[in-house]
Amino acid sequence: MLRECLIICPLVFIAGYIDAIAGGGGLVSLPAYLITGLPVHQCVATNKMSAFMGTSVATVKYAKNRFIPWKTAVFCVPCALAGSTIGASIALMISDRILKLIMLIIIPLTGWYVLTRKGEFSSKRELSFRVTVIISALIAFVIGIYDGFYGPGTGTFLIILLTGIVGMDITKANGLTKAINWSTNIAALTVFLINGQVLIPIGLIAGFFNIAGNYIGAVGFQKNGAKIARVVMIFVLVIFFVKLMIDLLRGLI
Repeated sequence: MLRECLIICPLVFIAGYIDAIAGGGGLVSLPAYLITGLPVHQCVATNKMSAFMGTSVATVKYAKNRFIPWKTAVFCVPCALAGSTIGASIALMISDRILKLIMLIIIPLTGWYVLTRKGEFSSKRELSFRVTVIISALIAFVIGIYDGFYGPGTGTFLIILLTGIVGMDITKANGLTKAINWSTNIAALTVFLINGQVLIPIGLIAGFFNIAGNYIGAVGFQKNGAKIARVVMIFVLVIFFVKLMIDLLRGLI
């Protein structure tokens, strides 16, 4: 466990820092687990524990500051819980090898997303409350499936969809994103815990590192922080991609 923690914890700390300054920390935290060579399902499951801890702190902070639009959130949370439960259940039904092959497709796409993302979100005129609730709930369900199955980039995807499609202002979108993301994390984590896939000691330790990274990132935000974050994300994704290729090629020999 010590070897794994020495690899995972520093990268999860960086992931928390990235989340605070630019978002998308999951693009570093999940590969951090997978680089160690632990079984894929255990990596996805344990990453959910550390992500849940970090998201919980952020959600409480947003709730205290009254940034979460609860009238919309009460409809989105059940949809997020359902979607994430489905996604996590699908992930458990897929073999390690198939999951790795799927990740070989997802990684280049996420890398492209990191490189092309400009960090700015457009906002249209907000829709009526009824339409807002319906579309937001649908977004929560679909992204919930993605988060339960894989996860990295969930928060950013939610903000883009809530501002770009629903037309929410960035403050409301951020608040609703925290409520949805917390729900998807706890649902997926519950499924993985029931199925005995979570490495609890590693998850707990990594969770505290994630929280620390978030805190330091928020306090020590720098103007060029987003650029630094992208470099780290791409570096880790490249290492992870190469390792996956090597593992899959070894399986063919």
